[in-house]
Amino acid sequence: MDDRLDDRTDERVDAQVGAQVGERADEGPRERVPHGPAPQPEDPVVTVPPTGPRSLRRFSVGRRPRDVVRVVVAAAVVTLCALAADGAVNPVEAAIFEEIGALPAGWAPVAAGLLWVGTWAGIAGAAAVALYLKHVRAAAQLVAAGTVAWLVTTALGHLLPDRPVPPELAGETGLRLPGPEGFAFAATHTAVAAALVTAAAPYLPRKAASAGWIVAVAVALAEVYQGALPLAVFAGAVVGWGAGSASHLVGGAPGRRTSVEAVRRTLEEAGLRPDDIHAERAHLVGPRRFTITTRDGRVLRARAVARLHRRAGPWYRLRRLLATIDVQDVPRLSSTHHEVEHEAYVSRLAEAAGVRTPHVELACVIEHGSPVLVHGVVEGRPLSELPVREIDDRLLDAVCTQVAVLGRAHIAHHDLQADNILVDADGNPWLLNFTFGQVGASPALLAQDLADVLITLVSIVGVDRTVAAADRTLSADRLEAALAYLQPLALHRGVREQIAEGHYLFSELREALADRIGRPLPSYPSPVRPRALVTMLFLGGAIYLLLPQLADLPETVGLLRDANWWWLALAVFTGMLAIVLSAVSLLGSCDTHLPFRRTVEVQVAAAFTGRTTPGGVGFFGINIAFMEKLGMRRSLAVGVTMLNLAATGAVSAVICVVGIFAVGITGTLRFVRIPTGWPLLGAIAGILVLAGLVLGSPLGRRRIVRPGLQVVRELWGAIRRPLRAAQLFGGAAAYHLMSALGLATCLAAFDPHFPWLEVLVVFVVGQTLGHIAPTPGGLGAVEALLVAGLVAVGVAPAPAVAATLTSRLLTYWLPVLPGIGMFRYLQHRGVV
Repeated sequence: MDDRLDDRTDERVDAQVGAQVGERADEGPRERVPHGPAPQPEDPVVTVPPTGPRSLRRFSVGRRPRDVVRVVVAAAVVTLCALAADGAVNPVEAAIFEEIGALPAGWAPVAAGLLWVGTWAGIAGAAAVALYLKHVRAAAQLVAAGTVAWLVTTALGHLLPDRPVPPELAGETGLRLPGPEGFAFAATHTAVAAALVTAAAPYLPRKAASAGWIVAVAVALAEVYQGALPLAVFAGAVVGWGAGSASHLVGGAPGRRTSVEAVRRTLEEAGLRPDDIHAERAHLVGPRRFTITTRDGRVLRARAVARLHRRAGPWYRLRRLLATIDVQDVPRLSSTHHEVEHEAYVSRLAEAAGVRTPHVELACVIEHGSPVLVHGVVEGRPLSELPVREIDDRLLDAVCTQVAVLGRAHIAHHDLQADNILVDADGNPWLLNFTFGQVGASPALLAQDLADVLITLVSIVGVDRTVAAADRTLSADRLEAALAYLQPLALHRGVREQIAEGHYLFSELREALADRIGRPLPSYPSPVRPRALVTMLFLGGAIYLLLPQLADLPETVGLLRDANWWWLALAVFTGMLAIVLSAVSLLGSCDTHLPFRRTVEVQVAAAFTGRTTPGGVGFFGINIAFMEKLGMRRSLAVGVTMLNLAATGAVSAVICVVGIFAVGITGTLRFVRIPTGWPLLGAIAGILVLAGLVLGSPLGRRRIVRPGLQVVRELWGAIRRPLRAAQLFGGAAAYHLMSALGLATCLAAFDPHFPWLEVLVVFVVGQTLGHIAPTPGGLGAVEALLVAGLVAVGVAPAPAVAATLTSRLLTYWLPVLPGIGMFRYLQHRGVV
């Protein structure tokens, strides 16, 4: 999921059936659930339809988007295998081939028999069995999948040349060649067997499908035994897997969708007595919905959940890691059945606690389909569709009151966006979609819930009305707890993107709410997590233990023991002076006056928050918090920080380009050859075309071009003011120069004879590229680049390793210690 959950899209249903629950912007459509204390039927007669398991399986035929992914992955893997096979046999393949070929002679007739499974006889036999069992669709798919697998592998065998065996390898292993030219890249038997098993799997019980894959593996071993290389057999298995998946994509397969008949049978067995069931138009990746009319006239709605929605992807986890507070997440669910039962459970408890939420009728697993949640229907519209003129203060107070009731019951909704708040005909709000809810929620989760609903209301009625409603209905303590969560990184995508066009509203809401309740703005908390700190310590220890192994370890230890301590003391001084120079650069980034002493103190504290967080996010966070405390709007503070980053990057780029040309003129890198000719021109052309496509796309124009032009305009405005330009660019250049001198002084402590200019260039290049790595302070990447660069410019390996490790320790990591103390001091003083 970009950052919170799986993709959802927006979909509306017929107004006669009632409103459905709104969907997350990143998670496929989800319906609005209904309410109503449903009257129980007077005569709960269970009528079982005349449809057996076989016909239910037949009705469940459908297609899954994952089959498209499987076909694409299969094509990519086979392509990579074909590229890897463009050459002689390697020793690993030869060893595997030789071991399988050494099986006892009694295996030969068994292998010959197994190979028949992967021939036309196997295809015909499998199709005949399917027809005998009256599975015409299965028979057609078996024939199609087997034929496609045979054609693809046969074509690969003709297109790719045979793979020869190197003479030295043949002499060592004594490989038997299947032909005079070597090994062919074709494994048709394995491909056909894998295709048959993949195509038949949805029609078989789970144990039978597992047995089929065991047979396919046995066919693969038999084909290797008969003279095929393991790489070819693996590629053949992937071809068969892709061919079987393609047959399901084209013709459908049972168990891929929940049928009306299966829902009817389950509801009747549960005593709900459905009279009419209508399937809504299904979304490609969303749940299937059904509108149900019972015999006593009630209207219900059912949702078949085919895949987990309560799942966090890597981007979402990264955003949580970079948040300036410890954001708590709800536990993961194990299955779709677990998700359906969980939503029903939380909804029932919320209803019992006094929350207006639709009444859940049934949560169950149906045969040959997905788990189903059944509920009634509430007439109304979601809050996101109401005109602002229809949202009065009574409705705003009622929404906040519902959140307060949830809080008193210690239930967290965790998804309080506008689409999940339904307003009925009487103007009463209903809270919907408790998929992500949690019972017994901690105060932190309840504070996140309140932050969610505040952002939702701000996106519709603005800051003033939202703050007034919250102040009327909620306690100051609860509102103060929510202040820390009113930041983009602490909110999931569905809530955050409701005000995507005006992120300054976050700071405006936070400031207005703090003023209204008479509480101070929350201090900037430490972004360093204990787990991240432990990981960084282990990673740093490993680097400082293993990197000296690249050089002569005794020589490196001897250099450290005999180092010139005056040079090392000067290195410590350069590291601290570089922090002061970074403060000068920040002064030039801002139009308004910043107090110099406080700015330097904040940069000292940023040595702790920035160097111990991935991407240096703590550096930006503490500077933004500092400027907000001075009265700046958050959007202006973010702009100042981004301008400082852009200026530092521009200075780095200029130093790198000029330094590389200067080093090239001196001839220091005479042993390094830069590729020329058509390959280089082709690579440059490809990069330019790709960059043009990205920048020309709507996403590129919105995320890269427009912000880039804004930064260029800001830089140009700074250049036109000499004093500000001197502070901004001069401070950035002096910061790089002073930091590079830290490496040079450490190198001088071990070896006074080295090229100073080249070392300075190596530092700037290594520092710039190394910090791209997603580790705190570029740990690992910077050290490796600096060592490689120093060796490339002629420094011996042992002094290069010793100087790199010492300079990083003294000039980069040592300032973290005073940074911790300064950070706590600024927190107590209310500066950040």
